[in-house]
Amino acid sequence: MLNNAQITRRTAVRLFAALAAASALPGGIATAAAGRLGAPTPFSWDWLVARAQALSRIPFAETPDSPRAAADYDAAVRLTYGDAQAIAGNVRLFPATRGTAPKPVRIAVVESGQAREIVDTDGLFIGNQNTDPVGFRVMDSSNHSDWLAFQGASYFRTSGSRDQYGLSARAIAIDTGLAKGEEFPGFTHFWIEQTGADTIRVHALLDGPSLVGAYAFDCRKGQNGVTQDVTATLFLRKNVEQLGLAAASSMFWYDQSTPPGRRDWRPEIHDSDGLAIWAGNGERIWRPLENPQVAKLHSLRASSPKGFGLLQRDQTFDHYQDDGVFYDRRPSLWVEPKGNWGAGAVCLYEMPTQSETMDNIAMFWRGDRPARAGERRDFAYRLTWTSKDPTADLASRCVDIYDGPGGIPGAPPAAGVRKFVFDFAGPALTGLDRTSGVVPETDLPTGAIVSAAAYPIAHAAARWRVMIDVRSKDVSQPQFRVFLKRGNTALSETVIKAIET
Repeated sequence: MLNNAQITRRTAVRLFAALAAASALPGGIATAAAGRLGAPTPFSWDWLVARAQALSRIPFAETPDSPRAAADYDAAVRLTYGDAQAIAGNVRLFPATRGTAPKPVRIAVVESGQAREIVDTDGLFIGNQNTDPVGFRVMDSSNHSDWLAFQGASYFRTSGSRDQYGLSARAIAIDTGLAKGEEFPGFTHFWIEQTGADTIRVHALLDGPSLVGAYAFDCRKGQNGVTQDVTATLFLRKNVEQLGLAAASSMFWYDQSTPPGRRDWRPEIHDSDGLAIWAGNGERIWRPLENPQVAKLHSLRASSPKGFGLLQRDQTFDHYQDDGVFYDRRPSLWVEPKGNWGAGAVCLYEMPTQSETMDNIAMFWRGDRPARAGERRDFAYRLTWTSKDPTADLASRCVDIYDGPGGIPGAPPAAGVRKFVFDFAGPALTGLDRTSGVVPETDLPTGAIVSAAAYPIAHAAARWRVMIDVRSKDVSQPQFRVFLKRGNTALSETVIKAIET
């Protein structure tokens, strides 16, 4: 499962990026000084794949900590933000830092099929201090803020379409949520090629005890956010019990349905509010995130998925009231697999948190085929980081969820009964009224349903509410499904709601 080392590292990345977005100073874009880069060597995707395969045939050797690492977080900030030189056009480096990011990475600049490794970092950090890089960030064309960052194990993220970092992606998830503990392979080498003002190609070598991987990221910053086309080849050193592809990590502390005793003064705090899935069979699923009492790993069948991702649907400032880190601006992350990924499931790991500084959510796709030592796996997908909901083309989608005591409003609560409320909105509901035959469909046991109703919300166009009272003692399942339908036609996505948290 997620461990303390990963949490600390991830928290440091969050703080670095937040500071950069809020107060980055212009950096000097300068041509590499003489002697900064090593001799040119041929570089290509085929070469990187061959290198990964060769490395997989020998035992894993962990990268030693940098002897030149910054003493602490404050020292690292002083090395990072200010007037320093860039490489590959507009790339700035993150310094090694004791405790949070101590392991250096090797970085090369690629031009015309030739790679030249950074051999001297003089001038690349503030104050001309010569230290080791552990990652990098890509500045926008104005050079006032960064829009892409790679740092820590195999983590990376972008600022989406509203210049605000939030959740992170990572190259792979190994045994996430299993009792034996999670493995964190890391990027050890990067090859960076500037391909345009707001486009960049990044190649990376992933290394860990169980596998080695070659990765290519074609990254583009546009008006609606950032897209990354990812190509990967893995070579397994060992059997892996649970191999997670297209992984992401996020934070969910609480939302509007959380009792007052489990929150602070702000109405909601989360980087993402739900997991969306577009399954290969066409079903659309929305799974609201939870902050559980105990860690839980959920598996949602999604063979040959068309898309899935962690979304931040709620983008109204008043719902957060945070004018410091702006949760309403946090981007969603949508994954579109390329080719047929076969039988498998989208997995969601949730663990408890009492703070907004810890990522407690993980998502990945897990295939049914076992991952065995000596195996090669090739796959590709597209990542879209955006504030535009990638599921907005749905007939209707869930936009709010509430729960509380059951019974009639204004009357004493019904003993042992819990009320669940779901609001749906979308074009499929336009023009429908109480006489249109719209009903809620759920897989709750019939005997557990005290009452269930669906109706249009007054003075809200194309918005309907589902209200279900459930007798708790008659429910043994940990979660249930609900959607709107009219006759045999589904009018909404399927919501999967956890019953106990």
